[in-house]
Amino acid sequence: MEKFIRKKVKNARNDVFSGITVALALVPEAVAFAFVAGVDPLVGLYAAFMVGLITSVFGGRPGMISGATGALAVVMVSLVSEGNAMGAEGDNLGLYYLFATVILMGIIQMLAGIFKLGKFVRLIPHPVMMGFVNGLAIVIFMAQLSMFPQDFGNGFWLMIGLVALTMLIMWGLPKIKVFSKFPEALIGILVVSAIVILGGLDVATVGSFIRDGGGEGLKGGLPTIHLETFSKIPMNFETFKFIAPYALILAAIGLIESLMTLNLIDELTETRGNGNRECMAQGGANIVTGLFGGMGGCAMIGQSIINIKGGGRTRLSGIVAALTLLAFILFASGLIEQVPIAALVGVMFMVVVGTFAWSSFRIINKIPRTDLFVLILVSGMTVIFDLAIAVISGVIVSALVFSWENAKRIRARKRMKADGTKIYEIWGPLFFGSIQAFNDKFDIKQDPQNVEIDFVESRVSDHSALEAILNLVKKYENEGKSIHLKHLSEECKDLLYRADPKFHEVIIEDIDDPRYHLAANPEKFEKGLSEY
Repeated sequence: MEKFIRKKVKNARNDVFSGITVALALVPEAVAFAFVAGVDPLVGLYAAFMVGLITSVFGGRPGMISGATGALAVVMVSLVSEGNAMGAEGDNLGLYYLFATVILMGIIQMLAGIFKLGKFVRLIPHPVMMGFVNGLAIVIFMAQLSMFPQDFGNGFWLMIGLVALTMLIMWGLPKIKVFSKFPEALIGILVVSAIVILGGLDVATVGSFIRDGGGEGLKGGLPTIHLETFSKIPMNFETFKFIAPYALILAAIGLIESLMTLNLIDELTETRGNGNRECMAQGGANIVTGLFGGMGGCAMIGQSIINIKGGGRTRLSGIVAALTLLAFILFASGLIEQVPIAALVGVMFMVVVGTFAWSSFRIINKIPRTDLFVLILVSGMTVIFDLAIAVISGVIVSALVFSWENAKRIRARKRMKADGTKIYEIWGPLFFGSIQAFNDKFDIKQDPQNVEIDFVESRVSDHSALEAILNLVKKYENEGKSIHLKHLSEECKDLLYRADPKFHEVIIEDIDDPRYHLAANPEKFEKGLSEY
């Protein structure tokens, strides 16, 4: 019991320190994404707090951090712009349309969780996952470059030095036994901040970053419910027609990014999260943040990696991060505004190093070219377009490659029985992609009077396959020849019987072959194994 308590206390310490580090890293990200979306910085900070807190408490992946993200912000730009154009100058209707859209986005995400659509993330192939990770690492890296001064003067080189110092501390601290238990990211931020403040160095800080973007500062109060959203914009079908496409796109991007980040954290921690629960939590969080004046959000891979690398493993780390961020807004805005951007950029650069799948370079010559193509495609599209388009494109290409490869695997072994009956033994999957190859195996005009087609080593997969079998039988009958089918699955037989009663005469039911019963009833086989 004592050992269990010590382990929990030790983990709680890691969770708390990691959560504080994540909160520091969340500030400039949330502010930057708010500027991208064209809204006030507090809208982004409130979103980071509310989405982060709710998903940490109710989400399906302890240790994963959620908040305002760039993938969502780039879609919100046109939404806010079009919304503003619908009212008079100064009405700021775009902001209220954004809140309504985020609420609808949350409802869609909750429906995805209710209908258990989170499990479909399992269909994402590994090359797509690696491409997603690499592309996102490149996006995070490129986003940090905009933080550097545009000229190559003293300010630029000073920032380079401070970024390098932060990275050096994060790299070297864990290697020193005495300091190995300290949170290296937090120590790096504190050390570099102390050097800048005590040395009076003229570098960009969180405060100057906010003011340069048009904001007034980090200071704010508790988020309050925005009921005026429902009075500022008309609640009618026209409004729904305007916000629905945006809500659907945002919901899809949010779920894809969240579920793929969940998968990545699963691999890093060797544990398993709950995708459907995460969908529900993300949806609920976005409904709440929309009602309370936030821009919505989803899982953040960079901050999640910071949390995991810092030792954050439980829900406590995400809760601490969210509450610390709120504390920054309420009480410590002056201190946080003094944190140099260079320290936070250094932390994010280390995230890039930890996120990028460097193993992808080693396996270039070891994986199929199609998988390599998918990996590069998804990485490039993540950088050029956005995560949703990249992942969906990668899955489609992988599915087409899989279908093409399986379409070539259909085989027909031919032999003659003593009575002159010709047997076609079909091997391989029969589906829409292999129909042409399947039909080419038969020589209807030259075949003998009696023909049997054996499907014991084949799986009839879809409606196209059923139609191919039906057409083949009709062709043989039109030639006046007898044809019989055997070893079809139960589902296939049921569909063929419903398609044409004549199949009762064509399909051989009485079969004494253990291979057939195993193939036709895999559920019973699995049940038997579990009982055994």
